[in-house]
Amino acid sequence: MLFKQYRWPVLAAAFGIFIHHSVQAQAEEQNELPAIEVRSEVHALIGVADSASDGKVTAKQIEHRPFLRPSEVMETVPGLIVTQHSGDGKANQYFLRGFNLDHGSDFATYVNGMPINMVSHAHGQGYMDLNFLIPELIGGLRYQKGTYAAEDGDFSTTGSAHIDYKRSISAPFVDVSVGEYQFKRALVAGSEEWNGLQWLGALELAGYDGPWDQPENLNKINGLVNVSSGTPSNGFSISAMAYRSRWVASEHVPERAIDEGEIGRYGTLLPNDGGETHRVSLSGEWTQTDDLSAWRANAWVIDYGLNLFSSPSGFINGAEGDQHEQADHRTTLGGQLEKRWFLGENWLNSEISLGTQLRHDRISTLGLYDTVDRDRTNTVRQDHVDQTASALYTEVKTPWLPWLRSTIGLRYDYMDVDVNAEKGVFNQNNGGKTSAQQLSPKLGLAIAPWKSLEFYANWGRGFHSNDSRGAVISQNVVDGSPADRVPLIAKSTGSELGLRAAPLTGWHTSVALWKVESSSELVFVGDEGVTEPRGSSQRYGIEWTNHLTVSDWVFLDADIALSKARFDKTENGGKRVPNAVPLTASLAANYDDGNQWSGGVRVRYIGSYALEETGQEKSSSFTTANAKVEYKINPQWQASLSVLNLFNRKANDIEYYGGACTKLDGPGCGGGEGIDGRLIHPLEPRSLRVGLRYTFK
Repeated sequence: MLFKQYRWPVLAAAFGIFIHHSVQAQAEEQNELPAIEVRSEVHALIGVADSASDGKVTAKQIEHRPFLRPSEVMETVPGLIVTQHSGDGKANQYFLRGFNLDHGSDFATYVNGMPINMVSHAHGQGYMDLNFLIPELIGGLRYQKGTYAAEDGDFSTTGSAHIDYKRSISAPFVDVSVGEYQFKRALVAGSEEWNGLQWLGALELAGYDGPWDQPENLNKINGLVNVSSGTPSNGFSISAMAYRSRWVASEHVPERAIDEGEIGRYGTLLPNDGGETHRVSLSGEWTQTDDLSAWRANAWVIDYGLNLFSSPSGFINGAEGDQHEQADHRTTLGGQLEKRWFLGENWLNSEISLGTQLRHDRISTLGLYDTVDRDRTNTVRQDHVDQTASALYTEVKTPWLPWLRSTIGLRYDYMDVDVNAEKGVFNQNNGGKTSAQQLSPKLGLAIAPWKSLEFYANWGRGFHSNDSRGAVISQNVVDGSPADRVPLIAKSTGSELGLRAAPLTGWHTSVALWKVESSSELVFVGDEGVTEPRGSSQRYGIEWTNHLTVSDWVFLDADIALSKARFDKTENGGKRVPNAVPLTASLAANYDDGNQWSGGVRVRYIGSYALEETGQEKSSSFTTANAKVEYKINPQWQASLSVLNLFNRKANDIEYYGGACTKLDGPGCGGGEGIDGRLIHPLEPRSLRVGLRYTFK
């Protein structure tokens, strides 16, 4: 029993000792040379980027930034906001360019070449769970906003991010952190060269209760093994990842339940929401580059599962509560093959790329069940889904003159689905097959009148897919009434004007004026805990992004983003798109003197947004700050202190507007529709976390 209770810390320590002795033995067999660090200014993208809103994030920017959650790495993408309205094992809520991305419906993310967004997901289309990320292992993040990149397809209406892990680290280490609300985390990682191959391994264990009256009891285990050879432009890399998380969630609740004293600020209506999820993957990447061409290929297979228990509407349906389970178990596999040709001076030094992509999701269980305390009482629907997506794309980049470049792209997507209805009283007639296709042209122009200034114009078509069940549905699964089908593909068109400049040494700034037109909108429905398609919409806005290197030890990131989102036609009495954040701003500062002291601080602002279509109900704006300071005691030992929600801001991480019933309201309140009001999930209060790292030298 004693070993069972402490087995993961014991295994983590053993793993670290193994890495240490392996590296130490290798060092004794060969003469070691001092490491030479070569730095390139990755933010100097004039003459390189295809648009004003393309960018890169370095490992250095991530290394010293304080994070409450792993997926807050995504907030290094300017203008992107990450929140949470449930437990920390569930995918986060994302906002960008006036879109409530829900859990990822209009922003595509890839890790080591693997797509993270899930099609036809049990909880929400495009579900993007990044809780398996290990920030210390991220080597870089490349992002591009808008619909202008031919490589990006489904879910990339607002853009995409490509995250790559490091293939090696300078020295093995063991990092242990503890904090308030029973936070605990251990990370062991190391790499070594063996038989001409570079090996990297990491094991992460974490637990957290949070400030909630109902302890979250988060239990997380996460591992990675990578083997590689060569470089990212000439070589290969194979990664095996495994992640599992279990947790108890405190869902968003009616604000009136807190104001009237029915529950505390960190209370919950029903016990034992939460869930369990896992993700196991095997992926490989191969590249080959010479003076005339470049090949790039990847392949991956993912085993994924989620059982999610939620009670977003309280007691509308009865005294036992409205808890339901959403189950998703699938195998996803696919890959990409791309070749680029460098045509040389006779062809104006043009670069042509041609690529193909394939993805297949075999969803063995896609279910929705009524539950009481996680026990199933009724099957609303259960389906088996096979969904395949394939694409061809090409792109031609031509530098016509030293100051004039163009990018022309074309992408063709084809998608087909086969939905087999297995269970559910009103679900038996909802199966079927359907398919959809889209041709997406892309255009870009860059004009650089001076070396320190470049202007951009971009236009492109994109899309997000809709849930396959909605594309073949014929009757409502709750009451059997007729149901309208939605198109499998929801089209979008984006355009952008912008500039990029380097007005001073070390200062890189960009401005982008953008517009997006969407043929269909996904809107959160609070009393059902799902999203549903609405009418077409338009969005436009402006972004200002800055990176400033003050010295070799200090650099700053600052950005501000404004947007406006409206339906083309009146929806529910208004044209405002709910939960479309109109204003965000952030300022991050990192410090590293290269000797003893390092750290970072980040301040972010989220403006007030409409909670429903008329705009009469709005959220509250708020500003939060996180800070981290690190001190290197000696070459082996380093201590750290993180302060999250530095000023103890009392605000809401997320707000919705919808119907719900509390116990005081009584079951079936509001005539069985619930009482409309604010549904909130409080921001976590100020908390301290201390860490200690030992590096094997």
